[in-house]
Amino acid sequence: MIKNNNRILHGKKVYLRRPRPSDCSEFTEMARKSEEFHRGLMNPARTPEEFERFLERVDIDQTESFLVCRIEDNAIAGVITLSQIFHGAFQNAYLGYGLWTGFAGSGYMTEAVNLILKFGFNDLDLHRVEANVQPHNAPSIRLLERCGFVKEGFSEKYLNIGGLWRDHERWAIIRENWEPT
Repeated sequence: MIKNNNRILHGKKVYLRRPRPSDCSEFTEMARKSEEFHRGLMNPARTPEEFERFLERVDIDQTESFLVCRIEDNAIAGVITLSQIFHGAFQNAYLGYGLWTGFAGSGYMTEAVNLILKFGFNDLDLHRVEANVQPHNAPSIRLLERCGFVKEGFSEKYLNIGGLWRDHERWAIIRENWEPT
């Protein structure tokens, strides 16, 4: 499948667009400024070399990654990704997301999740999208609930983030339960 690298998903507050090499400076600067905000939750690219590896990872067929950009000034507010996309009988993907410090609490990620769900269910023909979140990350859990995800279970020491294996709750939404916004 050939990706449309010019694809833009439009919302009211944000739009989603593909990352490109020219985003390196803004992306890595915001990732460095957000290091404390993200500590233990995610490890975004903070150097040009890490950003180059990020671009390589998001260019594979099983990944659809977008930058979350604020409409009012085109600032990169964060990143959102569908990864490990499976077709056939499974039709599933894993959702990952994060905003930079200073952008949280403004409804940007709620809109971004709804945009990527629309893309996943309509364009990629997915049946299910799963998100894994650490149990203490209450804002992320509230986000998933707002977007229609339901808690399905608990995964002990699920992901290695910052050198530690961290527990996660497993949340998911299926196409039949999704309500487009």
